[in-house]
Amino acid sequence: MEQKPNFDNDSDIVGWICGIDMEYVAALAFLDRRHDRPDYVSPDDNNDYILGEIHNFLNVRIGLMVGIGGGESSPRHDIRLGDIVVNASGNSQGGVLQYDYGKALQNQTFHWTGFLNQSPTVLRTAVNGLQAHDSSCDAACGDTPTSLIPRCNRSNGEDNPAIHYGLIASANQLMKDALIRDKLAAEDNVLCFEMEAAGLMNHFPCLVIRGVCGYSYSHKNKEWQGYAAMAAAAYAEDLLCRIAPSRIEAEERLTAVLSAG
Repeated sequence: MEQKPNFDNDSDIVGWICGIDMEYVAALAFLDRRHDRPDYVSPDDNNDYILGEIHNFLNVRIGLMVGIGGGESSPRHDIRLGDIVVNASGNSQGGVLQYDYGKALQNQTFHWTGFLNQSPTVLRTAVNGLQAHDSSCDAACGDTPTSLIPRCNRSNGEDNPAIHYGLIASANQLMKDALIRDKLAAEDNVLCFEMEAAGLMNHFPCLVIRGVCGYSYSHKNKEWQGYAAMAAAAYAEDLLCRIAPSRIEAEERLTAVLSAG
């Protein structure tokens, strides 16, 4: 049996964050190599850690929040089960919006809390590179209605997920209301709903990658969760392989970022 390499805690520079067991299993599947367990974990730290390599990254500076979320399929965005949504914004604001169910405002059941911090530049640059590499319908056909070709029904043998870039909404509880979902999608162009980013992105510089396992309404179906988690993990691996380790090593250490906050 091959002995796992042993590195100290300062050797790792990318944090891959998983919220549930299924996302954790998917992340492990895409490690090129696994390392020994961490040499030290604080007694107050209740997280579980697996160390390993993707690409040739050998002290955490950036993070990837990889897992599942609920999509919003509409004539504007043909988002399907198993597709991938990556947080992105075309302006200076972040690609994740935080909203809060727990506070009512003018008889509304939620209100926007605001944009969360942008993802690190090195990750946004890599995302732009992947997005350019994957030729889209808009680039190929233009945006005039006469030039657009409807996306055909997905056949049983077709298993390649589509990748969507745009706003992700994050809240303090699961989105289960189709009316609110459609309102946010129509008014703010939200593509995906999830829960973890709201509690992390303003403290931990990261990119959110979600595999679509449902449509964010009351009828929850777990059948697609495994596939969606694997699809998101596959995208994360592809993204990391586009980034030179020296680019990440040039980023500020997370400990310094947290201390400054």
